[in-house]
Amino acid sequence: MPSVKMEKLVEKMKLVNLTPELDITKVKIKVPDINRPALQIAGYFEHFEAVRLQIIGFVEYTYMQGLPEARKREIYKRLLSYDIPAIVFCRELQPDELFLKTAIESNVMILQTKKATSSFTAEIIRWLNVQLAPCISIHGVLVDVFGEGVLITGESGIGKSEAALELIKRGHRLVTDDAVEIRKVSDDTLVGSAPEVTRHFIELRGIGIIDVKTLYGVSSVKDTQTIDLVIHFEDWNKEKEYDRLGLEEEYVEYLGNKVVCHNIPIRPGRNLAVICESAAINHRQKKMGYNATQELYRRVQESLLHGNDEEEDD
Repeated sequence: MPSVKMEKLVEKMKLVNLTPELDITKVKIKVPDINRPALQIAGYFEHFEAVRLQIIGFVEYTYMQGLPEARKREIYKRLLSYDIPAIVFCRELQPDELFLKTAIESNVMILQTKKATSSFTAEIIRWLNVQLAPCISIHGVLVDVFGEGVLITGESGIGKSEAALELIKRGHRLVTDDAVEIRKVSDDTLVGSAPEVTRHFIELRGIGIIDVKTLYGVSSVKDTQTIDLVIHFEDWNKEKEYDRLGLEEEYVEYLGNKVVCHNIPIRPGRNLAVICESAAINHRQKKMGYNATQELYRRVQESLLHGNDEEEDD
């Protein structure tokens, strides 16, 4: 089951640790959802999702501050008795001494952020959804071409990395070469990234490893990218009939999500980078409502219709 280390979350969200006595390295978050424990602070603990990150905003904080001392002890002890990964106080709100003392005794981390509750909640949910999304690793190359995430697949040695290098020279950005980690962040969106070890590297047979970021600059690489289009390279087969019009789109499925796929036959002399660029622009154009294949079909139909009308006139 995927999880996120608490120290990574603290670093990413720039949180302040108010309980440095506790060992942060042992704490992990396993669910992307959060909880605002307003009802729990009021005393209702039925269906309490304690495994979630707990967020305390201004409303919860002012309610806590207004509780009598005896009630505070009772509620704090019961709330913090659960196995909570951490509690975050927003707007730089400072928990009282009793809350911090009880949290340390119960081994529950207390964190603090400057951000407003709503904006922090939206940001943390979005980030955790990406980090904890279902993930698979496939063999391929992912490049950002004109803002479209193009996943290039095919057999080893067919020319995927060379095509990616040519695209980088033409101003596009590399996300990952050889291994692509794909995360399903929603029912419509797949996000690709590189394993930490191979990030920004390309392997070229006969040359070796190339550091793209060092050679071509920071503008030539990108950490993550949505996967909008798959281009599959395959050896040219004279016996096989290839789609020349694109009337029906083909799809490939990853983690239950379908992505448009083009099968490109490879022959010596074909400019693969230009083909990838054209496929990306064409895909973007389709998303904007224009389909060249449908336009050609419409023109042919009109031409046939006019031809029939002329024959009737004769």
